[in-house]
Amino acid sequence: MSYILIIGAKSDIAKATAREYIKHGYDLYLAARDVNELEEFAKDVITRTQKTVKLVEIDILNYDSHQAFYDNLEEKPLGVISAVGYLGVQEKAQSDFSEAKKIIDTNFTGVVSLFNIIADDFEKRRSGFIVAISSVAGDRGRKSNYIYGSAKAALATYLSGLRNRLYDAQVQVLTVKPGFVATKMTEGMDLPEKLTAQPEEVAEDIYRAQQKDKNVIYTKWIWRYVMMVIKMIPEWKFKKMSI
Repeated sequence: MSYILIIGAKSDIAKATAREYIKHGYDLYLAARDVNELEEFAKDVITRTQKTVKLVEIDILNYDSHQAFYDNLEEKPLGVISAVGYLGVQEKAQSDFSEAKKIIDTNFTGVVSLFNIIADDFEKRRSGFIVAISSVAGDRGRKSNYIYGSAKAALATYLSGLRNRLYDAQVQVLTVKPGFVATKMTEGMDLPEKLTAQPEEVAEDIYRAQQKDKNVIYTKWIWRYVMMVIKMIPEWKFKKMSI
């Protein structure tokens, strides 16, 4: 069997990515907190595809449990995909450090803790791929979500360094930068239709990019150019804007 490990597997993007990989013949480990909530989803996928789907419990914020989590996987995965994410509430995080810490630790620190363990294994095996969903929010800080954005920026920098480290070991590291995506996390937001992807679109982009050994992708693709323009705005002007 050829397992792909998906972390944060309860998210809409994670579920769409799970369907995409299983469609192409892979078996799955789906990892999340309260993993029993994925039982119905897993049963449906198994019934439709006859592939193997195993549910494994993980708390991304319980760093001390990560080594045992990985050691206890019956068969080590060919690759790992992190769809872990917590948008949080920016206004609360500005004055309540516990909220800021939860945003940072969920989106960055916890992922690093687990990826360090997996990277060591892949480096020794000289094979594998690591994919993590960052965000265009990490490309430039904005007042509406700069705590979340800074955590995603840190994740992107970490992945860049990990990519550099693991290149000689032939381990791929892919950074995924979605823009707006229609998910439960963005439900209720007034999102521009032409700039908003469906989870299935993101999943297809992830699969294609991973198979083609890409390094960094934006999804939808137009966000590469949107963010290029935003990053070119001088700071003296940008600080006065509300975007």
